[in-house]
Amino acid sequence: MEHIICEDKKLSFFERYLTIWVLFCIGVGIFLGKIFPQAAVRLDAFSIYQVSIPIAVCLFFMMYPIMVKIDFAEVIKAGKSPTPVILTLIVNWGIKPFTMLALATVFLGLFFKGWLPGVEILKDGSSVELFRSYISGCILLGIAPCTAMVLIWGHLAKGNNGHTLIMVAVNSLTMLFLYAPLGGFLLGVNQMPIPWETIVLSVLIYVGLPLLLGYFSRKWLIAVKGLKWFEEKFVHNLTPISISALLLTLILLFSFKGELIINQPQVIFLIAVPLFIQTCLIFFITYMLAKWLKLSYKDAAPSALVGASNHFEVAIATSTILFGLSSGASLATVVGVLIEVPVMLMLVKISLMTRHFFAKEG
Repeated sequence: MEHIICEDKKLSFFERYLTIWVLFCIGVGIFLGKIFPQAAVRLDAFSIYQVSIPIAVCLFFMMYPIMVKIDFAEVIKAGKSPTPVILTLIVNWGIKPFTMLALATVFLGLFFKGWLPGVEILKDGSSVELFRSYISGCILLGIAPCTAMVLIWGHLAKGNNGHTLIMVAVNSLTMLFLYAPLGGFLLGVNQMPIPWETIVLSVLIYVGLPLLLGYFSRKWLIAVKGLKWFEEKFVHNLTPISISALLLTLILLFSFKGELIINQPQVIFLIAVPLFIQTCLIFFITYMLAKWLKLSYKDAAPSALVGASNHFEVAIATSTILFGLSSGASLATVVGVLIEVPVMLMLVKISLMTRHFFAKEG
């Protein structure tokens, strides 16, 4: 316990009260989106292949401080132990999509059906009950595994950064091949348009660019200034930048969708219920499987966090292409963003509180 307490004392002011800051920034974003809706719309329209440029810039500054901390000898070492990566692939593609379909159907199509009345006109002119559109949005979230933001969660949970990076990269790659066929199957359509450019560009911007610059700048700075200066001065000063970029990202995200959230609060709450249960369920399934597989805490925590998180950028882009921006499916994917950060922060805290359940390393 002394070791845990000692580590907690090293948390920065932002990290110590991160949950409060996150909730505050979500509120600020929603407020700004409601007060200045046109400004948010114009800013959101500044995008390439539906990848928001303002969000991409914020995410770069959120990811770079993490990438530059990664010792690539650690990544190579992590690659020699593939069990955590295989675990996340099994969970993300063999378990998670089907539990999401089941939970969304039970809650939105059965328990809450009476509170979700209405009919939605699809792009082809046909109509569908509104609750089915919400279920479709949940499915699109359930089949979009992890985002680069999971590197933040793994870092805060004191997991193995090398393994987290590999898991994000491998799951992003498999999404290119499995997202469309699995989504088409679960949505019950013959063909599912998939925004390949959005996926590829988001992976390059959110992961590839900060990874590349992190690798070369780390190598150069250590060669010029030395490892001690790099760790004690440079890295130490980067942490507030990463957290600040996360908070600014949240303000931007929720300013884009602020009016939508305020106008339909009861629907958002009902959609949030199965999404919340799904996130927690997948986390604990992966966490327990990691314990059963005798993984160390540093591998178990990021594995569970990767399994629990969703690539909401891709889900939102896909729902917009398939059903339109004002559709129930798109609203459901926005709810995924709304609950993602607070719930993942909660799971990070649970990870830190339960790390003594795993065998000590070394």
